[in-house]
Amino acid sequence: MGNSASGAMSKEILEDLKLHTKFTENEICQWYENFQKQCPSGRITPEEFEQIYSRFFPESDAKSYARHVFRSFDTNDDGTLDFKEYIIALHMTSTGKTTRKLEWAFSLFDVDKNGYINKTEVTEICQAIFKLIPKEEQSKLPQDENTPEKRANKLWSYFDKKDNERLAEGEFIKGVIENENAMRLIHYEPMKD
Repeated sequence: MGNSASGAMSKEILEDLKLHTKFTENEICQWYENFQKQCPSGRITPEEFEQIYSRFFPESDAKSYARHVFRSFDTNDDGTLDFKEYIIALHMTSTGKTTRKLEWAFSLFDVDKNGYINKTEVTEICQAIFKLIPKEEQSKLPQDENTPEKRANKLWSYFDKKDNERLAEGEFIKGVIENENAMRLIHYEPMKD
């Protein structure tokens, strides 16, 4: 491996990513090389992100979920992800249940980015999550969560809010941390065979 990749990536970004993710310097440089190849512009569009994301879910339709993930990581709202936003996205969606991951989950559910979550938004994300679940797995889901609406109702019930009330970030994180089931319902985890 030549130094070309790390030379092209600023030291600040590398240090920042090592600090904020579980990836090693080698991994980050490897990702960066691939990123440069795939995205010579240094930016990922929503369409490109969908393609990358869909590879992780060959059995299902990841499009709408990928769109929401993209929105939640496009922190400067410019309609593209740069390398740093992209790596943090990969990291957040692949690591343990930390507060940071829940902060990310909150921004995923906050569809209109107004700092609160309402039940309509929860339902919208549950619909996107549902499309990630392969058909044969959907048929094995518990009776009270085998449609997106049921899943949304069940999730919302953990937050002690009326259907027309809204949820702040702190309340969301607390509700999820205190309920294993809520933790499970906010994302899709493939069933273990």
